Amino acid sequence: MPLAHLTIATADSAATSKFLQTVFDWPEVHRPGNVDLTTYWLDIGQGQQVHVLQVEGFEVSPFEKEFGRHFAFLFPAAKLAEIRQRLEELSVSIIPPIRPTPFERFFFYDPNGYMFEVIDQDKFVQEQ
Repeated sequence: MPLAHLTIATADSAATSKFLQTVFDWPEVHRPGNVDLTTYWLDIGQGQQVHVLQVEGFEVSPFEKEFGRHFAFLFPAAKLAEIRQRLEELSVSIIPPIRPTPFERFFFYDPNGYMFEVIDQDKFVQEQ
């Protein structure tokens, strides 16, 4: 069953959308006319989307961690260096994983405090 979309709430949807577009190359897609103008829809590939929703007074959960809530995305191995470079240019720290895996992965916090995991799709295997 494919994912249709996930929604990320934020106090500043324009800044969050721009950050995600810059780091991941996720293009903005058309949103219907009945959606608030502060909402951004981003194409993450294969018909799936991230919706960035502005919520007044929003605060991210304190449980954003590797062993907590986070968003994990698979990218081709060749793209991982690009993502690392973009994060460095944005002064975002890369967080190494706590738990070793047979594939490359790393974490970072976005400006909201959400934790993201970037995984090497080419070497990814389901762990048993």
